[in-house]
Amino acid sequence: MPARKIQVLAAAGGLTLALTGAVTRAHADDFAVGASPARFELSAKPGTVVRGVLEIDNAAPSAATYAMKTADWTLDQNAGAQFSEALAPRSCRPWVAIERHEVQVPGHGAYRFRFEVRAPADAPRGECRFAILIEGREQRVKTKSGVVVPVSGRLGVIVYLEVGDAHPDLAVVGGVIAKVNGESTPMLRVKNSGDAHGRMAGFLSGVDAKGARIELTPASLPILPGEVRLIPLVVDRPDKGPAIHIAYPITIRGKLSWPGGSAEISQPFAPSWPPGVIASSK
Repeated sequence: MPARKIQVLAAAGGLTLALTGAVTRAHADDFAVGASPARFELSAKPGTVVRGVLEIDNAAPSAATYAMKTADWTLDQNAGAQFSEALAPRSCRPWVAIERHEVQVPGHGAYRFRFEVRAPADAPRGECRFAILIEGREQRVKTKSGVVVPVSGRLGVIVYLEVGDAHPDLAVVGGVIAKVNGESTPMLRVKNSGDAHGRMAGFLSGVDAKGARIELTPASLPILPGEVRLIPLVVDRPDKGPAIHIAYPITIRGKLSWPGGSAEISQPFAPSWPPGVIASSK
C-alpha cells in the first residue's frame, strides 16, 4: 500500500494547515519540521540564475532525515495548495536545481538548503511557480478501526519567480456574501488579467445598517494570472475585543493596492443575499 501523505501546506494562499508568516511548521508524530521563509517571491531576467536558501528546522529531540524534491501545484477554491510531482504542462521545474535529494537535520537543529532557478535566455515573460517539498520517512500508524497504514509527513514551500517584466493586473469585479467560520462575510471577487500573481492590501471601511463603522482588510491570498478569486474581507477587532457582526446592507469603500497598481473600491453588500448562500453583485 502506498504511503498516505499528511500534507501540511505552506503559505501559497494563507489559508493552510500550517502556521503562516516568517516560519511554517508541521507536526505529525516525529515529523516536527519548520521552514523559513514560508514562501519565496523572486524575480529574474531571461538568461540569468537566481538562488535561494531555505532554512529547515527540526523541532524533534532526535535527528531526522528528510527527502527533498520539487513539485508543481495549483490552488483550490479555498486557496489550499494541491501538489503534484508529475511535471505539469509548461512547468518551469526543469529550470530548477536543488543541492541534494535528502538531508539529515540534528535534533533541535537546522539545515540551510540551497536551490537555484536558471531562466533560459528565451524564457517568455511570465511567472514561474513551483514548490519545494520536505518529506519525512514513512511511519506505520494504527487507525481507530485497528488497521495499520503507512503515513508520511510532508511540508511544501511555495516559490514564485517573476520573469522579465511580469506583473499582476488586478480588478474588483463584484462582491459576494458567504459563510466563513459560521459568520456572514463580505468577499470581493477579484480578477487578475496580468501575468504574475498578486495580493491585495489596504484598509476599507463602511457604516452598516445599525450605524456602526466597520473597518476591514482583505485576506492576503494570492490571485494567480488569469484567475478570478474570492477574497474575504476581515473585520478589524480593536484590542482583540468581542466579535463584530455586520448588519447588512453596507457599502464598503477605500483604496486597495498590489505591486504595481491600486484601485479605489466602492462595493455594496445587500441584506437580500441569504446567509450561507453565495450571491453575487456584478
